[in-house]
Amino acid sequence: MQELVNLILAAGRSAVDLALYILLPVMIVMMAFMKLLEAKGGLALIARFLSPGLRIFGLPGNGAFAMVQLMLVSFAAPVATLSIMEGDGTSRRGIAATLAMVFTMAQANVVFPMVAVGLNLGAIIATSIVGGLAAAALTYYVFARGFGGEQAPPPRCEEGRPKPHRTTALNIMITGGQEAVQIVLGALPILVLAIFLVGVLKATGAISLLEWALGPLFNLVGLPGIAVLPVATKFLAGGTAMMGVALDLLKQGSLSVAELNRIAGFIIHPFDIVGVAVLGSAGSRCASVVRPAVAGALGGVLIRGVLHLLIF
Repeated sequence: MQELVNLILAAGRSAVDLALYILLPVMIVMMAFMKLLEAKGGLALIARFLSPGLRIFGLPGNGAFAMVQLMLVSFAAPVATLSIMEGDGTSRRGIAATLAMVFTMAQANVVFPMVAVGLNLGAIIATSIVGGLAAAALTYYVFARGFGGEQAPPPRCEEGRPKPHRTTALNIMITGGQEAVQIVLGALPILVLAIFLVGVLKATGAISLLEWALGPLFNLVGLPGIAVLPVATKFLAGGTAMMGVALDLLKQGSLSVAELNRIAGFIIHPFDIVGVAVLGSAGSRCASVVRPAVAGALGGVLIRGVLHLLIF
């Protein structure tokens, strides 16, 4: 019992340390500036600029806005845009392509905190774009081609922009900072639970068994057996839990920055049980295209993962 209590207390200390000294400052600053950029129409302007080129990959106009929201705000931000696409005439084929892209690309709420500990920002953005566009194209032209007969008017990415409110820039930034605090506080329980679970698995020898079973496969691509842990955590518990485990491993010295960058393509994206559930709940039409979107995302994540292995 004493060992169990010690594991709980150690998990709590690690989670609070990560939340207060890494996640909180980064998220407050990023959310404040992204809120300001969004309120002033900056995100919509970026999306409008990207929209013509993205149509080649099967993405509608609002798909560009979803991409910008994911990469600059958080993994949950595109839910609002997907909800708008439910009723603005966007075809299910276009929604499927957008959903596959969102599943595949790196989310800001994980990327920016991990950049602070050595994640290569340029590489993660570049592979996200390549993998996301590949996933969208695969979904639109292959996996969702059965929805091709459904017609829809040309979407307008301006529809994805929230209506601006009359307020000062400072108030907008404060609101963004407050949202960041809520995000970090909301992530704290899963951070504690994830780190506690890892501690239990280590104490029971399960981690060693997992490393023994999958270690040879990871060694083939130049990764240590301990990399099994963040990968498994990612797909079972989500990106926030994975981030907590990965940051803890980096802090302990069990995982190096170079190794983090090598596995980043496989673990930094919303394509997990939690992400699929949240993003697929945007509406009934969105839920109806989850299967082809998942198929496209598998291809996109594989491409991203291989690119990171080749680059690093």
